[in-house]
Amino acid sequence: MAARRALHFVFKVGDRGRSARFYRELLGMRVLRHEEFEEGCKASCNGPYDGKWSKTMVGYGPEDNHFVAELTYNYGIGEYRLGNDFLGITLVSGQAVSNAKKMGWPLKEVTTGVFETEAPGGYKFYLEDKEQVKQDPVLKVTLGVSDLQKSVDYWSNLLGMKIYEKDEKKQRALLGYADEQCKLELKAVGGAVDHGTAFGRIAFSCAKDEKILTPLVSLDTPGKATVQVIILADPDGHEICFVGDEAFRDLSKVDPNGDKLLDDAMAADDSDKWFAEKKRKKASA
Repeated sequence: MAARRALHFVFKVGDRGRSARFYRELLGMRVLRHEEFEEGCKASCNGPYDGKWSKTMVGYGPEDNHFVAELTYNYGIGEYRLGNDFLGITLVSGQAVSNAKKMGWPLKEVTTGVFETEAPGGYKFYLEDKEQVKQDPVLKVTLGVSDLQKSVDYWSNLLGMKIYEKDEKKQRALLGYADEQCKLELKAVGGAVDHGTAFGRIAFSCAKDEKILTPLVSLDTPGKATVQVIILADPDGHEICFVGDEAFRDLSKVDPNGDKLLDDAMAADDSDKWFAEKKRKKASA
């Protein structure tokens, strides 16, 4: 299934300013594109919300050959409850470790040369303190599962992923579509998977010869390509998005104005000020 590509993972962010600082200044990612929407996504890209929201794609390079993060921000919602479904993203970046230390951002060395840190909202990142040698420093996304074998069967047999590693003792497995792509790590959590309200979504693309025959929905982005999308769920309810590759390559072109669009949107967002003046807190999802 090398015709499929790992694209991105979706995070819901409650504090867009602190999140932008973490991804840009600490991890060293750049804004690839930023889009504002007046109403909720037909495929629930921003979760089960109908109001105004934004999408910011950040990464080390375009989704043609990098795995990136999609930050979705729902105006008026300040925080989300974490579950045990998303266990972390691992990347190689000595520069990110150095940046965190300079910024005074909390770091914890979990094994020799590997540091755990958290993005705003509590999302875990594992930073290998090494010089980046691969084009894409993002190594893997780790998801919690309740039954390792059942999940491995689903991702390998139904979704066609190659099994790179499987460790019964540690109850983990590593899968992927191609050697050079970001991998998916499945790790047993010793019970049921709780998605909380911060649940995300992992996205992949399908090449032209794997045309999505029964798309769930066509997603329009003003002034950009329309993509065909189908959403699946694995045995633990992890959301999986498949999009048509040709249209997505058009949609995901890097926008040189991405940083400015994000900064302008944050500057125009006076919701924090409004809530402070009213002595109220933003909603907690």
